[in-house]
Amino acid sequence: MNPNALSDALIRHLTTIYQGVDGVNSDNHGQLGNQLIELMGLQLAATEPTRYVNHWDEKDCLVISYGDSVLQPEETPLQTLKRFLDRYVEDCISGVHILPFYPYTSDDGFSVLDYSSVNESLGDWSDIEAIAADYSLMSDLVINHCSARSPWFENFLNDREPGHNFFATASPDDDLSAVVRPRTNALLKEVETVRGSQFVWCTFSHDQVDLNFRNPEVLKQFVSIIRQYLDSGVRIFRLDAVAFLWKEPGTSCINLEQTHEVVRLLRTLIEHAQPDAIIVTETNIPNRENLAYFGNANEAHWVYNFSLPPLLVNSLITGDCNYLKQWMMSMPPARNGTAYFNFIASHDGIGLRPAEGLLKETEIDILVDTMQSFGGRISWRTGDQGQRKPYEINISLFDALQGTTEGPDQWRLQRFLCAHAIMFALEGVPGIYIHSLVGTHNDYQRVENAGHNRAINRHQWQYTELQARLANANSSEHQVFSGISELLKIRRQQSAFHPNATQFTLHLGSGLFGFWRQSIDRQQSIFCISNITSEVQALNLSDINLIDNENWVDLISQLPCDGLMQSVAMEPYQTLWITNQVNG
Repeated sequence: MNPNALSDALIRHLTTIYQGVDGVNSDNHGQLGNQLIELMGLQLAATEPTRYVNHWDEKDCLVISYGDSVLQPEETPLQTLKRFLDRYVEDCISGVHILPFYPYTSDDGFSVLDYSSVNESLGDWSDIEAIAADYSLMSDLVINHCSARSPWFENFLNDREPGHNFFATASPDDDLSAVVRPRTNALLKEVETVRGSQFVWCTFSHDQVDLNFRNPEVLKQFVSIIRQYLDSGVRIFRLDAVAFLWKEPGTSCINLEQTHEVVRLLRTLIEHAQPDAIIVTETNIPNRENLAYFGNANEAHWVYNFSLPPLLVNSLITGDCNYLKQWMMSMPPARNGTAYFNFIASHDGIGLRPAEGLLKETEIDILVDTMQSFGGRISWRTGDQGQRKPYEINISLFDALQGTTEGPDQWRLQRFLCAHAIMFALEGVPGIYIHSLVGTHNDYQRVENAGHNRAINRHQWQYTELQARLANANSSEHQVFSGISELLKIRRQQSAFHPNATQFTLHLGSGLFGFWRQSIDRQQSIFCISNITSEVQALNLSDINLIDNENWVDLISQLPCDGLMQSVAMEPYQTLWITNQVNG
């Protein structure tokens, strides 16, 4: 092994990142690389990580939750969250994504004041470490921006370290016409500093000032933060809004080569420090651009499957899966060492940019109108021509699936469970939002109190109330939780549901959505078929080519599916997982 391999790799990354950047001398890249090695606590001769290794399997599923989604008097919210996980989902999930748990000023945690602290209203590092001891912990690395009231920004205003050159600036005279915007606020904000008036870059809000990665000191700070998180048990790093990281006037300022190279550099460092650690890129952008963050299996280990939520909801409210099917056929299988991170609900809304080019604008309009009729709110962005365009739909998934384009109906629960049965069976690692786990409704009071649309799906449960509802067999919370947890328990026993197992799309018409999964060792097959309509649909078993000399069983109902049977009548929103090998 080359003892300088790590140093050489870092120099290559740094050369790409800082090429042409004023004040960053290429002769110093070796020194900077050694500083990064030291900050990560590595040796120059660190063992080279093995590529194309899957550090996940069919047992993996993450719960996504804020640190204070579940509350109980006289204990910290993080302790209550762990209590909930231990009691209810320990046997069906493997990890938890705790959304930003740092001190913050806005955006429910994503406007970070201090990356090295735990918000005292949630608990402390011992609470984080206790969760990390029993679950694979995903943490946000809010890498694009931090709070306008952070110590770093105060130092920027006062020309002090650390921070004096930590933030991206521009001139109103710069050509910023091509910059891709996820919001409608003015991109630049004028601030007064001891050096005079400056215009800082604010991609998301004026309380979230973009960091200046042209300054290597910013990179060093984040490498130090990563080391701290690793030491506290974090094993999965969610790079928040990373697509916007590098700014270059005259360009779109999204998905630039320097951004991709920063991700590659962080992966190099993280893998050398913790070979089984995982990077997830949060890039709520059109599908093709999102997939680019896999790189050559040298960037993100996982990418969010952002197109899945709008396409799946569209299928279930229209009763037509053709758009979903076309997209799925176009998706490349993730190579070993990478995987899709599947989700259909999160703390954010249902993003619409990932549906661009996949759904017709008329379909998007129908989706938006239907969700509004179900109580949803719309968040907007500024389009290429300065026009206002829908950016995301803010709604609880349980309410989003209460009906179809025709209006609410009696199939809400079945439709909701169908959505999750599809998601759990797809190639990739599933992530389930805590409010989908229990079927939480839209929280309009929280929207009013918070003053922003995303709060509609960020309810806070009192633990005793949630326990009571989960114990009540007649409650929707109990019915949702029982259905989802049972699906997860079945899933984690099936080798054909490995995130990297083979997947092929089935062609069963517009009302039946189906695909075939086959285990890596080719021993187990599962035909995953869902009726995505409110009408009974006939599944002709000849259409899925069941091998006659195998015994086929539906994993969900445990009923046999004899290859000699002509057809199966599928109830509205029923899912079949037909397998030749029952595990568990």
